Amino acid sequence: MINIPKGTKDVLPSQSFKWQYVEETARKVAKIYNLKEIRTPVFEHTELFQRGVGETTDVVNKEMYTFFDKGGRSVTLKPEGTAGAARLFIENGLASSPMPLKAFYLTPCFRYERPQAGRLREFHQFGIEVFGSKEPETDAEVISAANMLLNELGVNGCQLQINSIGCPVCRAEYNKALKEYFRPQLKNMCATCNARFEQNPLRILDCKEEECKKITANAPKILDYLCPDCKDHFKKVQSLLKAQGVKYLINPNIVRGLDYYTRTVFEFVSTEIGAQGTVCGGGRYDNLISELGGAPTPAVGFAAGLERLLMVMENTGATIPEEQKPRVYLAGMDEKSRNKAVELAANLRANGINAEVDLMARSVKAQFKYADKIGAEFVAAIGETELESGAVNLKNMTNGESSAVKFKELCTYLKHN
Repeated sequence: MINIPKGTKDVLPSQSFKWQYVEETARKVAKIYNLKEIRTPVFEHTELFQRGVGETTDVVNKEMYTFFDKGGRSVTLKPEGTAGAARLFIENGLASSPMPLKAFYLTPCFRYERPQAGRLREFHQFGIEVFGSKEPETDAEVISAANMLLNELGVNGCQLQINSIGCPVCRAEYNKALKEYFRPQLKNMCATCNARFEQNPLRILDCKEEECKKITANAPKILDYLCPDCKDHFKKVQSLLKAQGVKYLINPNIVRGLDYYTRTVFEFVSTEIGAQGTVCGGGRYDNLISELGGAPTPAVGFAAGLERLLMVMENTGATIPEEQKPRVYLAGMDEKSRNKAVELAANLRANGINAEVDLMARSVKAQFKYADKIGAEFVAAIGETELESGAVNLKNMTNGESSAVKFKELCTYLKHN
């Protein structure tokens, strides 16, 4: 037998309705916020992620699925959704669209890392990207959309944590302060942090090594180095969140794991999925479009992992609607009555009613047992008597009551009962 690749997961028929519920809820939130769907390829040119995500990030350095195609081109399975969305924005001339351009996606992503609870090598994201606005109202709207998604799904116990990592102007001063702090500590830090020290010291704050985390805990805080514009922007974001009733905590240690972020960054954190507690995260990325070759365009967005959302929902007892059950099961006693059952089922389905018939040549008794197992709301046995009378004895499987219903009235009856 050939087994599933490590770090991937099958979605079984008994579980798929939960995924559909989360996806439908995400689309509902997207519609409320007037977001239009975009779809980008599963793989892109590797350079897109090297330039967009950042060569100093763990994603690019350690986690990407990169390979050469038959034409000798380096391509990568997308590890996240924003870089592809930015490429789509530039390549398709969407800068000429009415601004802001508000988009969302539901997509698989791929990262080669150690599988653990809430973290797989193939995972799925719901993401929002808003292009064209530099105003703090956009940051607050994107955060409020993420908050609505969690509320609509009944995800409890998530805490919104926000921070500002400034712009290139104030970041330069902050990087100097970080280097002064970390330089005497480098001998006690991991090789990755030592490499990041010269390339991008801000990335050191994202290190997950325990010894490094102890050192970074006392590092200078970016909020002390924000320029007046970034400081004012962050204050306005906070004010707008308060006005919308969105509760938050300022966490000056949030920097996010990707290089394209500027100013506002945020995470919704849960204690219900172990060490990997971020359920949803994002922020502003005002320089990504220009870094990828487009005209300077501010942008802000977030992504939520569907696997993590489902895990938190299950761990906190969030209500998930039950999977759809057949409205009616039509059991045929012989070939002629089976044909009639198929005919009736076809008519019911054409009118939007979920109807089932026997596909396994079972006995009537076995058909009733099967109907009970799949949770059919009504069951009707069709035999010679029913064919002659043109009516079925429709049994309600919930209360046991039976009703005589003519074939031609079956659709109307099921729509109103």
